[in-house]
Amino acid sequence: MNISDILSPDCVLPKMGCHSKKDALDTLAKTIAHSDNETAQTEVFDCLIARERLGSTGIGNGVAIPHGRLKSGKKTIAAFIQLDTAVDYDAIDKTPVDLLFALIVPEDSTEEHLQTLATLAEMFSDKTTIRKLRRSRSSDEIYSILTA
Repeated sequence: MNISDILSPDCVLPKMGCHSKKDALDTLAKTIAHSDNETAQTEVFDCLIARERLGSTGIGNGVAIPHGRLKSGKKTIAAFIQLDTAVDYDAIDKTPVDLLFALIVPEDSTEEHLQTLATLAEMFSDKTTIRKLRRSRSSDEIYSILTA
């Protein structure tokens, strides 16, 4: 699986002014729904919130990977936002989050979902990658880092 298979350049948003975890998740849901006409924003948002209720997807170092399975989903879709100011996210290390990679998969894509999450967790465990993402100022630059 390549990140470029699930993330389009128009789903990468730099320096977003979200003021809370809920606001960030709403922005991600909006971005995903805008990129796929068959997916409703409220459905994506509800899916992400339902997963967060099971436990925070904040993996540490200011990174979160909100994700979920969508009943009506037909393909895997992703979005990435870089926040201009980190927000409280109840992350595992209690560090506020400023980098969020959202992943929505069809309900029956269990294996693909787990493999993609593992790939993302590995990518976001690299401090050099995280540093590059934080220094980036454009969607193109961020997209290039994420899909390298």
